[in-house]
Amino acid sequence: MNDQLERLNRLPLRSNLRGLTPYGAPQLDVPILLNVNENTHGVPADVRAAISAAVTEAAAGLNRYPDREFTELRKALAEYLGHGLDESNVWAANGSNEVLQQILQAFGGPGRTALGFPPTYSMYPLLASGTDTRYITGERAGNYDLTAESAARQVRELQPNIVFLCSPNNPTGTALGLDVVEAVYEAGAGSQTIVIVDEAYHEFAHEGTPSALTLLPGRERLIVSRTMSKAFALAGARLGYMAAAPEVTDALRLVRLPYHLSAITQATALAALEHREALMAEVEDIKRQRDRIVEGLTRLGLTPAASDSNFVFFGGLENPHEVWQELLDAGVLIRDVGIPGHLRVTAGTEAETTAFLTSLERILAGQAALPA
Repeated sequence: MNDQLERLNRLPLRSNLRGLTPYGAPQLDVPILLNVNENTHGVPADVRAAISAAVTEAAAGLNRYPDREFTELRKALAEYLGHGLDESNVWAANGSNEVLQQILQAFGGPGRTALGFPPTYSMYPLLASGTDTRYITGERAGNYDLTAESAARQVRELQPNIVFLCSPNNPTGTALGLDVVEAVYEAGAGSQTIVIVDEAYHEFAHEGTPSALTLLPGRERLIVSRTMSKAFALAGARLGYMAAAPEVTDALRLVRLPYHLSAITQATALAALEHREALMAEVEDIKRQRDRIVEGLTRLGLTPAASDSNFVFFGGLENPHEVWQELLDAGVLIRDVGIPGHLRVTAGTEAETTAFLTSLERILAGQAALPA
C-alpha cells in the first residue's frame, strides 16, 4: 500500500485529493453479508422475469443511443413518488451517488462549500473533494440528534452553498423531523443554499414518518434524493433519482454526460417499478427483521438507536472491533463504522437475523465469562 501511495503521489494529482482513500466497505466471501445495507432478500422471481424480458427487448436497439431524457422512466418515477410531481420534477443517474455528484458539479465547485453533519454518509466529503468543493463538518448533539435550532444556527453562521441532510441518517438510522428541513431551508435563504435531503432509506421508515417531498412546493432550492438500490433490491443496477423544482433538473442537464443512463438501466428500472408490489412486500419483512434486531440487542444489554432504515446502529460495546472480528470469524459480516463503542448491522432475512443475534449472544457471553 505504501508503494502504491508513493507512486500515486508522483502524479500531478490535485492537492485536495492527496492523502484521501477511496470509499469502500470490505468485500469478503462469507456466508452472511450484513455490512452495506443491501436488500438481502433478492429480486423476486416474477420481477426477475419481467426485468429479463425488458432487457431482452432493449438489447435489440443497443446499436442506438438510449433516450437521453429517459422520459418514460422519469414519468414512472414521478408516478411512484406521488405528491403531485411529474416528469419535469424528476432526474435520475447511475446510483444516487451520481445524482449527488451532479448536484455538486452544478452548485458546488472551487470557492464553494458543502455542509454535512457527521456521523453521516461518508461519501459526502468524498463527493465534495471530487468536485473541488470545500466540505465543512457541522455538529450534532451527544446522542447524534440534530435539532432544527442547532442546524439552522450552523447554516446561518457558515453560509454554505450546499447542505446535506441524511434522513434516515446513515449510520445512525434515525429520521429527521421536517422541522429541521424547514429551518435549514429558511436559514439558507440569504446565502441561496441548496438543501439536499438524502432519503435513500425512506421506504423502510416507520408508518407515518413524513417525507421531505411534502415540502417541495414553493422551495426551488430543496432537493430530495432517493435510490432503487435498497427497497427495490437493485443495488447492482445502479439507479438513483431525485425530485426538485424543474429548474434544478435543468441545471443538472448542464453537467450530465451525454446519454448517461443506459437503455439497459432504464429498462431494468421501469420493469421493477411496474412490479413494485412484490418488492414492497419484501420491505415490510425487512422492517420486521429490523425491529427484531432492535429487540434482540436490547435484550442483550446493548443500546440500539431507533431505526427508520434497513439497518441498526448499536452501542454499548467496550471493544467493537473485536466483536466485529469474532462475528466475521463466525461467518457474519457487519459494519465497523469507526465510532467508538458502536457497530452497524443490516436487517437481512429471518435466517440471517437469527444467525447474527445467535452469534452475537454467544460472543458477548464468552467475553463476559473471561476473567477480569
